[in-house]
Amino acid sequence: MALVSWAMDFAIATCLQAQKWMYGGLDTNIFLQYMAWITYPVVLITFSAGFTQILAPQAVGSGIPEMKTILRGVVLKEYLTLKTFVAKVIGLTCALGSGMPLGKEGPFVHIASMCAALLSKFLSLFGGIYENESRNIEMLAAACAVGVGCCFAAPIGGVLFSIEVTSTFFAVRNYWRGFFAATFSAFIFRVLAVWNKDEETITALFKTRFRMDFPFDLQELPAFAVIGIASGFGGALFVYLNRKIVQFMRKQKTINRFLMKKRLLFPALVTLLISTLTFPPGFGQFMAGQLSQKDTLVTLFDNRTWAKQGLAEEFEYIGISEAWKHPHANVFVTLVVFILMKFWMSALATTIPVPCGTFMPVFVIGAAFGRLVGESMAAWFPDGIHTNSNTYRIVPGGYAVVGAAALSGAVTHTVSTAVIVFELTGQISHILPVMIAVILANAVAQSLQPSLYDSIIRIKKLPYLPELGWGHQEKYNVRVEDIMVRDVRYVTLNCKYRDLQEVLYRTKLKSLALVESAESMILLGSIERAQVAALLSSQLGYQRRLQYMQERAQAQVLVQAPCTCCPQISTEESSSAPPHGDSRKPLKPALKRAPSSLVESPTAGSPEHSGIALKSLFCTGTATEPAEAENSAPPEKRKPKRVRISVAVSVCRASIMEWEEQQLDQPVNFNNSKIDPAPFQLVERTSLHKTHTIFSLLGVDHAYVTSIGRLVGMVSLKELRKAIEGSVTAKGVKVRPPLASFRDSTASSSETETTDIHQLWDRRQRLSIPRESSPSETDDKCQ
Repeated sequence: MALVSWAMDFAIATCLQAQKWMYGGLDTNIFLQYMAWITYPVVLITFSAGFTQILAPQAVGSGIPEMKTILRGVVLKEYLTLKTFVAKVIGLTCALGSGMPLGKEGPFVHIASMCAALLSKFLSLFGGIYENESRNIEMLAAACAVGVGCCFAAPIGGVLFSIEVTSTFFAVRNYWRGFFAATFSAFIFRVLAVWNKDEETITALFKTRFRMDFPFDLQELPAFAVIGIASGFGGALFVYLNRKIVQFMRKQKTINRFLMKKRLLFPALVTLLISTLTFPPGFGQFMAGQLSQKDTLVTLFDNRTWAKQGLAEEFEYIGISEAWKHPHANVFVTLVVFILMKFWMSALATTIPVPCGTFMPVFVIGAAFGRLVGESMAAWFPDGIHTNSNTYRIVPGGYAVVGAAALSGAVTHTVSTAVIVFELTGQISHILPVMIAVILANAVAQSLQPSLYDSIIRIKKLPYLPELGWGHQEKYNVRVEDIMVRDVRYVTLNCKYRDLQEVLYRTKLKSLALVESAESMILLGSIERAQVAALLSSQLGYQRRLQYMQERAQAQVLVQAPCTCCPQISTEESSSAPPHGDSRKPLKPALKRAPSSLVESPTAGSPEHSGIALKSLFCTGTATEPAEAENSAPPEKRKPKRVRISVAVSVCRASIMEWEEQQLDQPVNFNNSKIDPAPFQLVERTSLHKTHTIFSLLGVDHAYVTSIGRLVGMVSLKELRKAIEGSVTAKGVKVRPPLASFRDSTASSSETETTDIHQLWDRRQRLSIPRESSPSETDDKCQ
């Protein structure tokens, strides 16, 4: 990931340099300058949107909301594949190289997670611990820390940020793993910068040199607190504005239908608008339009004061700081215009369907707001607030650091942005002001709006379990029996293969409940859908059909009577390949065919594959030897042969179907199947609050509900989320009224339940569940 981050930064810097070269080379003609300024980002953004849409639409957006959902235990298809990785890396490079107000932190978390998933899949080929599914979650937890660590060269902040953003409950055993990976990624990322001679040694990404002996006066703390409170309101407004833009685009059916047909038009129009407004000779001169995000942060974190008494002419602008200078407006006007314009531009730009994040644009806006407050304080108190003989001037760069941490913390609902800021700037002289501002910003923002990532989860309707907030006290009165699905698909211990086939066709669940019988409904365990499919395949598969046909042929040979359907079958011939002249499709196996469609009509042009067709293998024996003679005969003499062959094929099909019906009526043998004897279970009277805690802590996606060992229902993330959100629930779910817990407690245990418990205890001795033998049992048997 450090290599990926360094290579992407190099490509992005090259793209931005090319835009500056084109803009600077056309300074003789302002119209050509404008055309070059807007065409370059429009082309890059359009390419990024089109490339991502064609290759992997899952790469669009930040990626952190999806990672929160995946770490929650939900499987999202195609989100951690190599195709998505390529689309994300190339699309993000083009998007950031265009100069739009977009970030790279969220996409880097997604890229690192894809890298971890691909590495785990590769290492699982060699066996070992990577075959365990729980190891994948641990790898992803470390990958989220690496994504932030190699993006900002901030390993400590990266680990803390990934914990805050992606995890509801965090396993401490993953803590050192995340630190280990994030530290090495940040180290290699900065070593590559030294190797490329971008830096002389390993330093912070945005090095500042604030004075350490007297960084700020105690009387400046109210100003820092004001920054925190204002950033809280600003962060909530940013999340609200971003969500309203997306909802407006979706609710307007005319616009939505038009944009669905012209997918590349919306990103091109948004890029055109933002590029036009940031054109340096135009309106961009009031908002430092020619600076990139990195250059903007370097200037905002500057140690020097830009203005004294509000007069910009008293400060000598050096280097890239000249972008903030305007002959007819002081620095306060420039900063205010920059904040207001970048605010809605960033909220609009992050809705473009390209790989992009929001952290960096918000970080820059917060730094500009802090710089504005710092410059105001420096103008009001030119000699500092300190009343002693020593004069310590106010440092506006410190206010910029506080503002950047506060606003980004308010948008993401995290406190670790303070640590990220310390690692970015390379010093912790403003640790107390930063912490105060971040905590106040979080307190205000969390009371007004969800975090940006939770807002995106709601917009995309991802299967993520919402939190039980302060306003959900009534949910303590709801129990599992009020929200569970009662119509549960199950498999009985004495079922037949026909029952397995029917269950597979009627449900798409990943695992099925295994009960003792349909009458008792005693839950014995759960069996994976793949295991059920394997049982059916072993009973009706190709090998069993081959064995049946061989036995049938041998029986015909023993009684010296030729078989009309398979006249020339033998053990040697049955293993040979079918003739190329037969171009009809093989019969579908019963496992992949709906019960109603028994026979499929043959079609021409089927390709050869490893599963040899039964009818080609067994029913074309009559046509193999006399094929040449038949081809040389006249057409009128060939007809009876084809009739006889078709009759033989139909007889063969009938016999195979008869054999299939017999096999489906056989009882299932679970001895060789992997059965989970202890699936996650809840009792009927478990409260919704406890259920939510258990689901969040263990990361399960469903649980069976039992009453005295009987299976009575099932609860999944879907039912739990609907119950928490208080929406009108769908089929099988019924939410009780808030005061439904006031029940007659004496009715909880009755004589019937006590009798049932005794019956279950007696049955326990007779019941045998197929299970894997332990190593000790195997040793005993061997002895």
